[in-house]
Amino acid sequence: MSQGVFPSLRRRLLHMAPTVFGILVLNFLLLQSVPGDVVDVLAAESGGASAESMALLREQLGLTASWWQQFGGYLADLARFDLGMSLRFNMPVLELILSRLPNTLLLVGGGLLLALALGLAMGVAMAVWAGRWPERVLSLLNLLLYSMPGFWFGLMVILVFSVTLGWLPANGHATIGQSLSGGDWLWDRLRHAVLPIVTLATFFIAVYARLIRAAMLDLAGQDFIRTARAKGLSPARILLRHHLRNALLPVTTMAGMHFAALFGGAAVTESVFGWPGIGRLTLEAVLARDFNLLLGILLLSSLLVVVINALVDALQLWLDPRMRDH
Repeated sequence: MSQGVFPSLRRRLLHMAPTVFGILVLNFLLLQSVPGDVVDVLAAESGGASAESMALLREQLGLTASWWQQFGGYLADLARFDLGMSLRFNMPVLELILSRLPNTLLLVGGGLLLALALGLAMGVAMAVWAGRWPERVLSLLNLLLYSMPGFWFGLMVILVFSVTLGWLPANGHATIGQSLSGGDWLWDRLRHAVLPIVTLATFFIAVYARLIRAAMLDLAGQDFIRTARAKGLSPARILLRHHLRNALLPVTTMAGMHFAALFGGAAVTESVFGWPGIGRLTLEAVLARDFNLLLGILLLSSLLVVVINALVDALQLWLDPRMRDH
């Protein structure tokens, strides 16, 4: 595997470096075009400030320099792995992001894995029972999952499992006021994560189920499947070694794209469940016009998505060695 996959992975990461730089430039220019800045927000929160004091504060923060001077200074800081200070939270941007990133990765990673597992199981069942009543029932369930808005589903599970049944917490990522450790700490975190992970995964379960079903039905008439049957291989072996391996190719492609969608869309789920992650931090940075923090979030998010997509490419090369020469 390493002879074909790792060199291809390195090439893809190198090719993506200009993409990340282009994203950085575009994000900087877009934020520069947004009206208002952090000084306006601070002045509004303090009940007003004189034009002279606001101008002095802008000069102290370097906001009066031209955009290219600000961008040059940002690149110089970036070369030293310094993302600057968050003017809203008065702490280093990198430290602030890293304190929230694990929470969002837990939601996104858990949601994606849950969506893949349940979508795979549902899609296989729909393909195996195609044209029969179990497939019709699963298709109806699939349609419901596909059509439900995420924020509405989140509110409904809070109402049922938190308010009515009292089984799971509805807010935050840990129990406040308790010093837990070891297994108790892990169990507490998992209980808080269940509802937001399920909410985040719901739509994508339906997407992967449809993809798997369509891919497996399309593969059913292929020559290599008929050959495997003619050789007398068991249906389970044909399903696992031939059907699923090839059907997973489009799913892994979509999973790489959906990671970015989940990461970007986590803001709604985090807001519904009061989850302290990157999504809520981004929303707070937008409202506060904290451009240093926004640039740091967008840059690290872009890097993370690029790395995840490169890993997905490596997985596809392993699933289909024919792609290694392309």
